[in-house]
Amino acid sequence: MAQTGGSVSLIAEPIEAVATAQAVYAEVWVPMDRHHERARRTEQLAAYRVDGALLSHAPREAVAMHCLPAVRGQEITSEMLDGARSLVWRQAANRLPTAQAVLHTLIVTSRRRTT
Repeated sequence: MAQTGGSVSLIAEPIEAVATAQAVYAEVWVPMDRHHERARRTEQLAAYRVDGALLSHAPREAVAMHCLPAVRGQEITSEMLDGARSLVWRQAANRLPTAQAVLHTLIVTSRRRTT
């Protein structure tokens, strides 16, 4: 970050956090192995739901992202998943070629070391 001028900030207030964001990244609230925590986590994290109201506080060019699978209406609304500001489906489509590139690089690098 020192070389590029980037920075990382931890902000607990959702509206303040998105005020200067270029991307708002939603994450699954309840991991598959924690279904028993669904009610508690849903209540605790409701203020962090990525929806139109939250993104209305972000710059106009800010986009919504999610690693999928998403629980529509929980961590992100359908409006955001399928809307004009969403990069979610492009993000998902890029996952396979990205993984393939990583594997290719690892294999090629490994072969160079053994020869």
